[in-house]
Amino acid sequence: MSDLHIIEIEKVETECHHTKTFRFNAPFTAKPGQFVMVWIPRLDEIPMALSYLENPTGFTSHAQGDATKALAKLGVGDRIGIRGPFGNSFDLNGNRILFIGGGTGTASIIAAVEEAAKQGRSVTTVIGAKTKEELIFVARAEKQGEVHIATDDGSRGFRGFASGLVQKLVGLHKFDKMITCGPEPMMKKIVDIAVKENIPVQASMERFMKCGIGICDACSFGDSLVCADGPVFDGEFLAKCEDFGRFRRDQSGRRIPIV
Repeated sequence: MSDLHIIEIEKVETECHHTKTFRFNAPFTAKPGQFVMVWIPRLDEIPMALSYLENPTGFTSHAQGDATKALAKLGVGDRIGIRGPFGNSFDLNGNRILFIGGGTGTASIIAAVEEAAKQGRSVTTVIGAKTKEELIFVARAEKQGEVHIATDDGSRGFRGFASGLVQKLVGLHKFDKMITCGPEPMMKKIVDIAVKENIPVQASMERFMKCGIGICDACSFGDSLVCADGPVFDGEFLAKCEDFGRFRRDQSGRRIPIV
């Protein structure tokens, strides 16, 4: 079990109206795609993908539940607990990689975008959001390569879902790999496109998580665990997984449809 480190928040950056990035000096090194368990004192512990890998390391949180809303109220100098990093990482092999981030899921792939460009890969990034006000990490992605924007309302870039934009791009260019994170229905469409086009694909999954180390079974995903076997899964597994894009589990472990 990874030790719990009590760290001080060094910097808080507002990405959009409901999303903030928390930066801290980490006593560990991590790879793109890995996550940490973040302890909010007196409240809860939740998983967070690392959106910055070098100190000050960082994770990005969308304030939507009790824990993330409490986290959003913290500022510089406040203390939280960090365990990790946990999980596997993205495979960045391939000369030309297409990254697709939807909503806050962009935080899970942006460090991979930067690492792939650093390794000399040709990087194309699709970033999707409901509106232009909710787009995050566009400037970071633009420093690494070509960027395409999709918004549900058409307020910036392609009008429609990111998957629709991806379908157009794969018809125009040859990609060696696709890497995605975002709402699960979006990722299901991305994986379906990749399988149809015979392009290797990886997706970073999110599930309710308690321990982060494969003990509690809360993050069951098909016959795997997101914390121990993921959070990154390849298209071959996802195409056969009955849960992917269809079912998740609530806090009691009950299997419920994804809406």
